[in-house]
Amino acid sequence: MKSLTYFLFGLFVIFSTSCKEKQEQTQEQKQKPNVLFVLLDDLGYSDLGCYGGEIKTPNMDQLGMTGLRYESIYNSARCCPSRAALMTGLYPPQAGIADFTSNKPKEGAGPAYLGRLREDCVTLGEVLKSVGYSTYYVGKWHLHEETSPVKRGFDEFYGYDMGYAQDQWDPTAYVRKPEGRAKEIDKPEGEFYATDVFNEYALEFLKQAKSKEGKPWFLFLGHSSPHFPVQAPKESIDKYFDIYMKGWDKIREERYKKLKTVGLIENEDRWTLTERAIVPVDGDAITNGYSGQENPAWDVLDIDRQRDLARRMATFAAMVEHVDKGIGQIVDYLKETGQYDNTVIMLTSDNGACYEWGPFGFDGPSRKGITTLHKGDSLNLVGQNGSHSAYGSAWANMCNTPFKLYKHFTNEGGVASPFIVHWPNQIKENAGTWVREKTHLIDIMPTLCDITGAQYPETFNGNAIQKMEGVSLVKTFKSETVEERPIFFSHQGAKAVILGDWKIVWSKRMPYEIKWELYNLKEDKSETKDLAEQYPEKVEKLAAMWNDYAIRVGL
Repeated sequence: MKSLTYFLFGLFVIFSTSCKEKQEQTQEQKQKPNVLFVLLDDLGYSDLGCYGGEIKTPNMDQLGMTGLRYESIYNSARCCPSRAALMTGLYPPQAGIADFTSNKPKEGAGPAYLGRLREDCVTLGEVLKSVGYSTYYVGKWHLHEETSPVKRGFDEFYGYDMGYAQDQWDPTAYVRKPEGRAKEIDKPEGEFYATDVFNEYALEFLKQAKSKEGKPWFLFLGHSSPHFPVQAPKESIDKYFDIYMKGWDKIREERYKKLKTVGLIENEDRWTLTERAIVPVDGDAITNGYSGQENPAWDVLDIDRQRDLARRMATFAAMVEHVDKGIGQIVDYLKETGQYDNTVIMLTSDNGACYEWGPFGFDGPSRKGITTLHKGDSLNLVGQNGSHSAYGSAWANMCNTPFKLYKHFTNEGGVASPFIVHWPNQIKENAGTWVREKTHLIDIMPTLCDITGAQYPETFNGNAIQKMEGVSLVKTFKSETVEERPIFFSHQGAKAVILGDWKIVWSKRMPYEIKWELYNLKEDKSETKDLAEQYPEKVEKLAAMWNDYAIRVGL
């Protein structure tokens, strides 16, 4: 009888211990914050209201003004290289996308040019999933369908996993994965608008996550807006048309003044409003005859051209506003369900505004399209079902106010993006302030590892994993500084290095001799004073660092 009593007592102890451990694990999971990362596509540096823009973005503005707004977060100059850096914590060549996604990797070029994610890197989805997170991806992936979200750590996916752009009005262009999943939201053509559906799917996945009580979630909302083709509901476009009839010169001036009002510009000498940017050297057919020239003044254009261009920019603005409305709906849901305070929300863009290809934009597939002058009744067709328009280099220059140049380039206009971090549970004393630390998309992986307690692996799926390149930004949540380190850039001939206050830039496709330029970002964030001849030793030092980087990452 005694033996039976001891045996039953032992079972009771084991059962109690097991229950306690499970309870502790559940409690630990409940304490882990949820993570929402929002990535816009080709958003300009000053497009958001809280960064100086006139576009109506009250929900994103509220996150910025009650969280942290960073002076900038650096990107990798173009969509898929930036996404590779963000998703892996590595520079794009280390992740396999030195240039662009591709079905035909460059022969003999090495793993940096694989054209899709390499096996010796891990994604945010894979790392957060390892510590109990439910993982969801909505929107544009652009890291190749062979390494699609559901193959690289995400439980559920809705969007498109191949290609850089899709028609916002075509429901057949978007898929639900894993294979066999029925679409929870399945609107027919005529009722479908991708930006709104992405927001609706974000809410759908959050509701699915809520049903898994006690399990934290990570949702990546990768909007394709406002990337071309610029498309939006007509009524949303209409209300911006008169605003943009003022033209890019006037609105650049207005944005520059507002940049001071919102507190981003703390020193006018440092933040010069640059001259209108140069149109990169290319064929006259796609640069509208402005190859290698400055974008034209608005006032020299005839009224029909002005109306056409105002309609294009109004469409771009409407796309951003539709993203913002979805953010508001998501925030409302998080508040209603008691998840708001313990949800980390991060928001940025993958590169600067897109100049492709000249000041008048284009209609039709990229580089194969032509510039159409829409006038009369055809103005109302811009952005509608069946259209395929871009807004051009002059508006892109305006969207990047006060900087020069654009996406594809490693000047600030190409690689500096707005960045908002919002987390009520942890960002309190310094909420609403500007963070001036130099950050890069490679820092998101170590930051989320730090926040969630995830361990970045040395091996994964039998592969040795490259070490992270970024640093955790958690210190910046408390107004502390991060350690100084070099930040490297490389994209199809354009390159740069930042170390401390100094930056060297190598441009491309300009109508002048290309050589290293040197800027002091502490005194000249707008890159207006090239100091290369004055400080040749700094140029030599930073150029040598870039060369070492290029060798190390396999460029």
